[in-house]
Amino acid sequence: MDGQADIRAALALVLQAEGYETAGAASPAEAALLLDAGGFDAMLLDLNFHADTTSGEEGLRLLASVVAVRPGLPIVVLTGWGSVELAVRALRAGAADFLEKPWENTRLLTVLRSQLARARAQRTVGSLTSAASAGAILGTSPPMRAVLAIVAKIAPADVPVLITGESGTGKGLIARHIAQVSGRRDKPFVTLDLGSVPETLVEAELFGHARGAFTDAKAERIGRFEIADGGVLFLDEIGNASLATQARLLSVLEDGLVTRVGESRPRRVDVRVIAATNADLGALITAGRFRQDLLFRLNTVEISLPALRERGDDILVLAAHSLETAARKHRRPVTGFAPDALAALAAYPWPGNVRELSHVIERAVLLAEAGTVRAGDLRLVEPTTAPLERMTLDQAERYLIQRAMVEAAARRLGLSRSAFYRRLATLRT
Repeated sequence: MDGQADIRAALALVLQAEGYETAGAASPAEAALLLDAGGFDAMLLDLNFHADTTSGEEGLRLLASVVAVRPGLPIVVLTGWGSVELAVRALRAGAADFLEKPWENTRLLTVLRSQLARARAQRTVGSLTSAASAGAILGTSPPMRAVLAIVAKIAPADVPVLITGESGTGKGLIARHIAQVSGRRDKPFVTLDLGSVPETLVEAELFGHARGAFTDAKAERIGRFEIADGGVLFLDEIGNASLATQARLLSVLEDGLVTRVGESRPRRVDVRVIAATNADLGALITAGRFRQDLLFRLNTVEISLPALRERGDDILVLAAHSLETAARKHRRPVTGFAPDALAALAAYPWPGNVRELSHVIERAVLLAEAGTVRAGDLRLVEPTTAPLERMTLDQAERYLIQRAMVEAAARRLGLSRSAFYRRLATLRT
C-alpha cells in the first residue's frame, strides 16, 4: 500500500507483468479492510502516506498491527524516506525486508519471490506445531523425543547451533523454537536463506553496505547481522555460501565484528547464529567447497532432524493436524481419514518429508467429496526408486514388507499396484 496513486499504479504494472494479482490501498484504513477480506500472500508497505510526513510512524503502527493479526504475512517495507534507523525499526517490528524508492524492478521482484517462497515453506512445515500450544513441536516418536531433549538442554546456552536434515524436515521451525525458549526470546529473530539470494548480493545482505559501495548501492543498507543484534540470526542452506562469504562469516563468529561492504569501520554485534543445511558438509569440505574451521564454529551443537519416514506414528499425528488446519483454512467439512488412506499414509516413504505431507493433505482436503479423506484423494505416487539406502535396517524391512503385501494383494486380484490403490480408494467405510 502507498499513499500516492501513481506509485501504486507503477507497482501494480510491475507485479502484474510477473503474473501477480494486486490490490492497492491509499490509507491504513483501506489496507485493514483489504486484509480483513483475506486472500493476500504478501504486502508492500510504504511507511509514509502523505508527502509532508517523513517520520514513518503511521506506517510503523500499521506494520505492528498487521504483524499482530497476520504474523505469517511477508511485509516488504518500501519508502522514499528511508534511513538506517527507520529500516532497523521496521525490520525489528516484523517487516521481512526493506527497500527504498525509487525501487529497482529486478531487486523488488527478487525480494518478493524470496519472501513468498519462505512463507510457503513456513506454512507447509507448520504441521510440526500444535495450534493449541505455540512453539510446541508435534511428535512423540523416539527420534523426535531425542531431538527435543537436545533442544531443551542447549536452547538456554548462548552457543551456535547447526541443524542438519533432509529438505522439508522442519529445520527452520526448530531454529525458531530454539530462539523462542532461549534467553533471546524477546529479541529479533532474523533469517537469510543463502540458497535464494544471488551470490553477488549475499555479503551485502549479511553485512550491509555503504552508499556507492558498488554500482547499484544507491543508499546505505544495514545487514542482517546488525538487524539481529541482541537476538538470533538463522542462516538457512549454509552449504550454499561461497568460500569468500564463509571467510567473512568465520571472522564475525570469532570476534563479533561486522564491516559493511565499502566501509572500513567495524561494528560490534551480539548475535547467536543458528545455521541449517541439507547438504553433507563433510563431503563439501573434502571437495574443498566448505571451510572446516567454519564448521567447527557453527556446530558447537549439532542437531540432526530425522526424516519423516523415520518417525513412525508421527506421520499419522502430523497428517491429522494438517487435515484439521487445511479444513479450517479452506472451510471444508473434512474431519478424518478412511482406513485405506491411513494405510497409504503409513506405507508411503515421504521423500519430501513434512513439507510434502502438508501439501498432500491440503490437496486431499480440497479433493475429498465426503467428510473423509480416502486413499485416492491423496494421489500418492510412489517414487520410482525407494530410498532404501537412506533407511535403517528396520525401516527398510518395514517398507519392503508393506510393499510386498500390497503387491501380493494386487497380484491376487490381477491388478497393477496403482490400480489396486485406486480400487482401494473406492471402498466405503
